[in-house]
Amino acid sequence: MRPAVSSIVVVLWRLALSIAVLNPLAVDAAETAAVAPAPEGAASSTPSLTYTVTVEAPSPLKETLLREVGLARWQGYSEMTDDLLARLAREAIEETRGFAAAEGFFSAAIDVKIDRKTTPVAVTLVVDPGVPTRIASVRITVTGPASVDSPLGTETIARITKEWGLPEGAQFKQEAWTLAKERAINTLTGSPYAAARLAKSEALIDPEHASADLTVELASGPAFGFGQFEITGLSKYPPSLVRNYSTIVPGTPYSDVVLNQYVRRLNASGYFASVQAKIDPETSHPENATVNIAVIEARPKRFEGGIGYSTDVQFRASASYRDVNFDGHGMQFLAEARLETRIQSGSLKFQLPPNESGWIATYGGGAERTDIESLVTRTAVIGTRWHSIEERNERAISATYYLDSQQPEGLPKETAKALYAEYEWHWRRVDDLIAPTKGYTLSLFAGGGIPGVSTRSFGRLRARYAWWLPLDKDNDLNFRAEGGAVLAGSRNGIPSKLLFRTGGSTTVRGYDFESLGVREGDAIVPGRYYGVANVDLIHWINAFWGVAAFIDAGNAVDSLSNPHLALGYGIGGRVRTPLGPFRLDIAYGQDVQKVRIQFSVGLTF
Repeated sequence: MRPAVSSIVVVLWRLALSIAVLNPLAVDAAETAAVAPAPEGAASSTPSLTYTVTVEAPSPLKETLLREVGLARWQGYSEMTDDLLARLAREAIEETRGFAAAEGFFSAAIDVKIDRKTTPVAVTLVVDPGVPTRIASVRITVTGPASVDSPLGTETIARITKEWGLPEGAQFKQEAWTLAKERAINTLTGSPYAAARLAKSEALIDPEHASADLTVELASGPAFGFGQFEITGLSKYPPSLVRNYSTIVPGTPYSDVVLNQYVRRLNASGYFASVQAKIDPETSHPENATVNIAVIEARPKRFEGGIGYSTDVQFRASASYRDVNFDGHGMQFLAEARLETRIQSGSLKFQLPPNESGWIATYGGGAERTDIESLVTRTAVIGTRWHSIEERNERAISATYYLDSQQPEGLPKETAKALYAEYEWHWRRVDDLIAPTKGYTLSLFAGGGIPGVSTRSFGRLRARYAWWLPLDKDNDLNFRAEGGAVLAGSRNGIPSKLLFRTGGSTTVRGYDFESLGVREGDAIVPGRYYGVANVDLIHWINAFWGVAAFIDAGNAVDSLSNPHLALGYGIGGRVRTPLGPFRLDIAYGQDVQKVRIQFSVGLTF
């Protein structure tokens, strides 16, 4: 019978260490000296002994031992004695053996050397971990309905097997073993089998051959389907407000991805400070399981203000006031004002809660003045926009009236008006809507100026595409492209907000904000066509910090007969933040032969 030690042994090691923590020897030395009686073996009448510990072991085992082993933790104890040090040295061997086993070393050679000729006494904990234990075989089985349900069950089982965290050949570690099992059960409970459980797990360790055979058995339980919502915590709003944010159809198979999207949508609505939702796994009717939703309502009124600086609009100050229950029935009111070096604006907006069809209506208006590249524009707008609540397949329709004037430096002022109607399609196939690392987004826009109520009739088309491609665990490739066209004989009589300029930290880096367009006198005015493309290659130093190399190309023109693309390229830094990626770029604009430092936060679109 070959020698074998199951993962239970490792658990027993950790249990023994946990019990040791309850012993006065395992508490923090400084705390013990202050509040605990001297441990057994200490003699206050004899001179105290001081010592330092050195650990000779590979990382990360070395750091673990310095942090967790009692011999290292007690270095500062003021009443240390020879007997107590000897006791700590003996216990350190067993403690180290347990920590080494947790890292996959089951045949470690451990020794404690004490040199009493030095002051303080030099103590060395020497660990030869031996050959690491590697996974020889993995056997994952799923019992219950999921094993025969196709495609929901069989596809989930295939994903569990594909994403298993400890494949054959990998080094066995207790923490990785625990996480792999947790991930497997979470994948199954996140599918329609919400009541799945871990029925059996075993890690058979062969120290002689440094191998491990892993066995995991999951019991799926029945398939669950979404039933009715049970909502608690409401006082200001009716239950219909919560239900109308949902795209879940009763009777459809349960998915934690779908439920989490619904929770995020409610949290982002402004009505709630907290939202929690879960399906009832104990129901006797799993095919129609109740979804319990607990909400905490947010304060309806909020005022915010701030100051800042960006490379595009330079110095800025902003203020906003929001009331998410303006009429007592969930209508949201938002007033905003922005004062920037190049742009000044103010707006009012009223937003209704979603209707039963899952559409949100917004009504509002505002005014804006810009002074960019020797062109002063003044625009007043009023209109409405309706959009669907589903972020990954969003649709929107809008109608906006524009009253616009633009005055290039040294040239006469031009005025235009338009009643502009537009339809939008958005497809977002990314792993994270705020800070994606994989997938793509595609947006299409089609609209036009209504004849009779516009200075001139025209059509307008736009497209935007972004693609995030992980090359490996440390390197990403990001690609982005967008373009648009105004379908008219000329740009005269078309509001400037519906024409195009580009350039800046989120479009073509290396150029000033909206400095790429049509030259008219000393000014850069918007054109009828534009296009932009960006490629970023990012190397991540760790989970949060990265460096990038990039190249951009783009321009805005008034004719497609001989278009010119302005090039910008350079290097930059990247930081992952809760608001999206932070970018700091050093960019060279080839046409202007200048280097600019530009930064931005969040997604470009």
